[in-house]
Amino acid sequence: MDLKLAGSKVVVVGGASGIGLATTKLLLEERASVVLWDIRSDTDQVAQGLAETYGSDCCGCHCDVASEESVRQAGVWTGERLPYIDHVVHCAAIGSGKFGFPFTNLQPQDWLKNLQVNVMGMVHVAHTVVPLIRKQRFGGMVFLGSVAGQIGSQTDPPYSACKAANINFAQCLAKDLAPEGIRVNTVNPGMVQTPLNRSVWQAWCDAQPEDQKRSYEQWAGEKVSKVVPLGRWQTVDDIANMIVFLLSPRAGNVTGQTINVDGGFVMHW
Repeated sequence: MDLKLAGSKVVVVGGASGIGLATTKLLLEERASVVLWDIRSDTDQVAQGLAETYGSDCCGCHCDVASEESVRQAGVWTGERLPYIDHVVHCAAIGSGKFGFPFTNLQPQDWLKNLQVNVMGMVHVAHTVVPLIRKQRFGGMVFLGSVAGQIGSQTDPPYSACKAANINFAQCLAKDLAPEGIRVNTVNPGMVQTPLNRSVWQAWCDAQPEDQKRSYEQWAGEKVSKVVPLGRWQTVDDIANMIVFLLSPRAGNVTGQTINVDGGFVMHW
């Protein structure tokens, strides 16, 4: 299906790995031009490799979303290269790396980095990219949430709470920007085999009683098969497919929505 994204100019935050990279590749397949913002030091090299592979425009710059100044500089860098942008995808996030059940396993200071990256990072990006999108009075923004933000996941309370904040702020943005023709949606991955997911789940696995110890792969695979109705992991491509569809004109009347790609794990009205 042609999603009619050819020639679109898209910023993908966190686009050099994981779900962000899968999204970037799909956008390039659709002949969009992509700018990567990522904390990786080799972001520009990743972008150059993608440009050569897909024969589409792709460039990248280092960006730490936890830093307002770093995001601002990425915005200036992008503005010097593009007269405007059509779409933004925000995928940058971290987990606490600790098992949070009960929540007293964590200390208040364990929340701070999550809040700075996952919540303030989204704020920094929104304030920087919206002026670039407003030039068109048309466009789409997709933020990566998580089912954890809907169910109060005890595995990692800081991550869970941040994802709930992401969902809520995206709805605020959707209401603010709708009069300008800019759509804002959230995609919630379920169980995806990414380094981030493993960082959240590994500590949970390690906390199992000695008589129930198994390898991470065995433990996580059994958990997914039990709690996900479709009985399997989701892939980065599953998530990217939804993100790119939501950016396309084929989703032109969809805004303020939170859409799960989770194999049926969380079902809601």
